[in-house]
Amino acid sequence: MVTRVERRVLLPMITPSSSERPLPMILIDGPRIPPKSGTAKKLVILFHGYGSNGADLAGLAQAWAPDFPDVAWASPDAPEPVPGAPGGYQWFPISRLDSVAMESGVRSAHASAEHFVKSELNRWALTPSDLVIVGFSQGTMMALHTGLRRETAPAGILGYSGALAGPERLKDEMTAKPPILLIHGDRDDVLPVGMTLMAAQGLAAAGHGAEFHISPGIPHSIGPDGLELGGRFIKQAFEGKYS
Repeated sequence: MVTRVERRVLLPMITPSSSERPLPMILIDGPRIPPKSGTAKKLVILFHGYGSNGADLAGLAQAWAPDFPDVAWASPDAPEPVPGAPGGYQWFPISRLDSVAMESGVRSAHASAEHFVKSELNRWALTPSDLVIVGFSQGTMMALHTGLRRETAPAGILGYSGALAGPERLKDEMTAKPPILLIHGDRDDVLPVGMTLMAAQGLAAAGHGAEFHISPGIPHSIGPDGLELGGRFIKQAFEGKYS
């Protein structure tokens, strides 16, 4: 069963980092799937892509949920509606693959994403290490940016069809080194597969690393192999197999 609560509030100005001007934070919310067992021992948060919404990735969670009876799932809508796209949201506006715009965008949305992560962990009385963050496309940019800057590393980050924004500053800003799996289709004409290869290189240059998988014949979506590998990664991350 998917539950949903609508709550979108503009909070007072906050400062995402000492080097940047204050930015407003928008509280975000979206569909949740409670643990089948009734008791949450782990949490998966899913960040959707540009123009999509939390319900889209909640469908992905539903595909995995039967194998994880003690996992709670949450899939928030991004902070901003996409103009001209009813029901579509964006973490930040972007019309082209511009590295400066991507870095500025993830920084502007970071506070909203981090606040949601903290709130969901508190909701289920879980620790930061009980968390896996999953992202798709623009949501992968957010998953990487948020997960690598947490005080305590999540159990894992799983990113589909995405990119790493701002790799040049990652080494100085990274506070957590969780296991990472990046999956990308080789027929992606929205975010080319090279973006995942560049993400892996950027992570390595910052002193971390990632596993990656290229899905043959898959466009800007998730193929059966990616779905299976993602579920396996979540399971192994929660079991501490990457520790």
